[in-house]
Amino acid sequence: MGARTVAFQALLAGEKQGAWPDGFLKKAIRSAGLDSRDGALCTRLVFGVLQNRRLLDCYLSGLSKTPLEKLELPVLEILRLGAYQILFLDRVPDRAAVNEAVEETRRRARNPRASGMVNGILRNLSRRKEELTPPADLGVRYSHPDWLVEAFTERLGEETEALLAADNGQPPTCAQVNTCKGDTLSLMEELRTAGVEVQPHPWLPDCLLLEETGDLEQLKPFQEGRFYIQDAAARLAVWAADPKPGMQVLDACAAPGGKSFAAAIAMGNKGKVVSCDIHPHKIALLQAGAERLGLDCVTAQIQDGKSCKEEWLDSFDLVMADVPCSGLGIIRKKPDIRYKDPKPLARLPEIQREILANVARYVKPGGALLYATCTLLQRENEDVVRDFLAKRKDFTLEPFSLPGAFAGAEEGMVTCWPHRHDTDGFFMARLRRKTDGAL
Repeated sequence: MGARTVAFQALLAGEKQGAWPDGFLKKAIRSAGLDSRDGALCTRLVFGVLQNRRLLDCYLSGLSKTPLEKLELPVLEILRLGAYQILFLDRVPDRAAVNEAVEETRRRARNPRASGMVNGILRNLSRRKEELTPPADLGVRYSHPDWLVEAFTERLGEETEALLAADNGQPPTCAQVNTCKGDTLSLMEELRTAGVEVQPHPWLPDCLLLEETGDLEQLKPFQEGRFYIQDAAARLAVWAADPKPGMQVLDACAAPGGKSFAAAIAMGNKGKVVSCDIHPHKIALLQAGAERLGLDCVTAQIQDGKSCKEEWLDSFDLVMADVPCSGLGIIRKKPDIRYKDPKPLARLPEIQREILANVARYVKPGGALLYATCTLLQRENEDVVRDFLAKRKDFTLEPFSLPGAFAGAEEGMVTCWPHRHDTDGFFMARLRRKTDGAL
């Protein structure tokens, strides 16, 4: 099974089953036995189609006599794959892309005439591609739904196009150094010896930017727990929280564990970090990650952030709540997120407020509370924090300092933007509970 067939299966699974393409891809690439080169091509094809789906459909609809919504779903996905290769991948000859699409159609389509139609549409697209001009509509040009373009425009104005373009870019692979097991320079040398391209992050200490990694999990430094993968923005959130050695820390919504690990490392593995999630399989992942990194101050357990645990009341020096959110800050990593139905997302602030109100009760008088999301919508970020502060007079926003240039730290709330900072879109707010406990 080749890269294009696996890519087709991943896209089809996403459309028919709601499967997360990235998760499906990793398993499918392994199952198909693709080497690193074909695996990379397969991933690029899937992400490329998802990042440009609306634009591809715009061009294809101008060439198809049949409305796209009336085509068999497998045929439509084959057309999108072929169109993406023709328009965006210089290393793939147009003829090869067309032939692959035609053969895949013969295998998958119920309509025996579909292969001829696919052949005609894609050959026509190949001939006309130099004449194509980007649509004026930003939502079509960058394949974002109109409601999301409007939401971003409301916040960013003329910067919106830069954010949409960044969403369709490739995020850096950030490795956070486990300084409990060694120093950054030694790790850089070891990774380079293993053939990995490494450079220090431009503004975040003990963070490395990696390329040409191959299978990260097979690298000896990874297996030895010398580093873990975490975006710079998520690491910044723990920086803002400022955990210290000996603290009692709660990570209320911890999976996959990056913030718990960052806190434990900042604490020199001294103190206690309780990492919680509601899914048993994620607890196992948390435990495995902490064990690999040698962070025995981290303990993982099942706990719902909305349910009160009486014995935890007023007992933690620091509580971190990276709450469930719409995820619209990580579109670069999960391009299908943009296509979520916005109606269910409207209920998220209620859940976020409930979690924040509950876990705030675990903070000691004088302790700190970090609220974080990986979204860029004000209703899930600043509005939730302000609503909380209006109800809990014993908490106040607290300024913090960060490496790099980030507006808002002096007020206690920061948003990281992909197009400004080359990070995930991320929000963080640090709050301090007053020592007098007055409500």
